Amino acid sequence: MDSLAARRRSVGFLVLAAILWSTGGVMIKSTTWQPLAILVGRNIFSSVVLLLYLRRFPTHWTRWKLIAAVSHLLTAFLFITSTKLTTAANAIFLQYTAPLYIVLLGFWFLHEKPTSTDWLSMPVIFSGMFLFFGDKLSTAGLQGNVLAALSGVTMAMMTVALRAQKDGTPIESILIAQVFTVIFGFPLLFRESWTTTNWLIVAYLGIFQIGFAFLLFTNALKHVPAIEATLIGTLEPVLNPLWVALFIGERPGSFALIGALIVLSGVVINAVGSARAAPTPA
Repeated sequence: MDSLAARRRSVGFLVLAAILWSTGGVMIKSTTWQPLAILVGRNIFSSVVLLLYLRRFPTHWTRWKLIAAVSHLLTAFLFITSTKLTTAANAIFLQYTAPLYIVLLGFWFLHEKPTSTDWLSMPVIFSGMFLFFGDKLSTAGLQGNVLAALSGVTMAMMTVALRAQKDGTPIESILIAQVFTVIFGFPLLFRESWTTTNWLIVAYLGIFQIGFAFLLFTNALKHVPAIEATLIGTLEPVLNPLWVALFIGERPGSFALIGALIVLSGVVINAVGSARAAPTPA
């Protein structure tokens, strides 16, 4: 397959991955399980998918591999918990402040210098993020927003650590985190209701929303620049609250909607500006 065809296929992979990720909000809202139990149950199924793909368990562990694994675990837990405590829209858009931190972490650890567009997008994203806290929130809703904002930081750490393994097999980090969660968290499942509906939701989350989505994402990054992948990934925060509104009827507040548009605008400004500044490949 030539490079152009591989690139087009990879763009399709990224679009499909974003669509799969976007279904997480409505599924998490639809199960009666607690966040940690969802994380453990989901990871049972996603671990099987990744083990079938890799056909082995990672044996060579590096610093970046472990950082990516821990960051992935924290990101998953914070996102699931925040989705339970606040609206799905707030959870996903606050998580998508991650590109802001990727700029800083990439400069510190990967020596990738921020561009003028990066600096321009920072205040835009921050101003949008603060609007999420302008709605009338319960104590739980406020806690959910804080956890969602923290998940943006851990998501950035995960992305930088995965990018640092571009010459290796970054999907191994995801598998390490998931197997660790299953081994130590399995007893939590016995506290939950083992209904068919709950298990089907958890199985979908593990197989499709995480397992297949991360396989598509990590393979696509071999042919598509990371900043372009970020731009395509903004489909997730657009679609996530849409599914929740359609199937559950949950709608974000007016301040959150304005904040979401501002955050998304900041991410798009950053991604488009970086893509234009990037040299054109031969």
